[in-house]
Amino acid sequence: MNKITIAIDGFSSTGKSTVAKQLAKKISYVYVDSGAMYRAVTFYAMQNGLISDNDFNSEALIYQLSNINISFKYNKVLGFAEVYLNDINIEKQIRTLEVSSFVSQVAAISEVRLKLVEQQKKMGQDKGVIMDGRDIGTVVFPAAELKLFMIASAETRAERRFQELIERGDKVEYKEVLNNVQERDYLDSNREDSPLVKAEDAIEIDNSNMTLDEQFNKILQLVKMTIEDCE
Repeated sequence: MNKITIAIDGFSSTGKSTVAKQLAKKISYVYVDSGAMYRAVTFYAMQNGLISDNDFNSEALIYQLSNINISFKYNKVLGFAEVYLNDINIEKQIRTLEVSSFVSQVAAISEVRLKLVEQQKKMGQDKGVIMDGRDIGTVVFPAAELKLFMIASAETRAERRFQELIERGDKVEYKEVLNNVQERDYLDSNREDSPLVKAEDAIEIDNSNMTLDEQFNKILQLVKMTIEDCE
């Protein structure tokens, strides 16, 4: 069976990672969470005092990029690969609302994008990969055989993210999460370098009123059809 490249783009909290993990497990593909890579750089910046509510020393971050080593290690118990920053597992730390509040600023830095896109391209050079993010179908894998673009209303996405954070034990308010979702939408769509846009040949998936099973089955059918077309 021929292997393909699957690019899943979309706004924050549209369930890209959830369905990508499901698909990777179902069809035995490699899953790469590109957003986690930007979160890892953001976490590094936070840990080293380079970004805060009032200041962002982007020049210092650019200078220190060579100190940042991001890797993924598969966790058999969880069933997906966790993110490591300089050989330290930071999977849980990068999923906080605080990291979410800074990640779009970090992702807007061209030097950061250049470094990570280069790594992402290497990860997918042998195909058989599912990668989700903001610019996968437009920049990282413009020749991907299947491109999906996930959308849902800001309110729906904020509610999903809010419930996710509450279940983790984080103390957050819904309005705080909604504001973060809306702010990230604006920053992701309006940055100069690789803004979030739907690739011309991407299939749009509005999952506002879909269950996880409905979404998975719909996308799985698209994957099967694409693989058949490539044989």
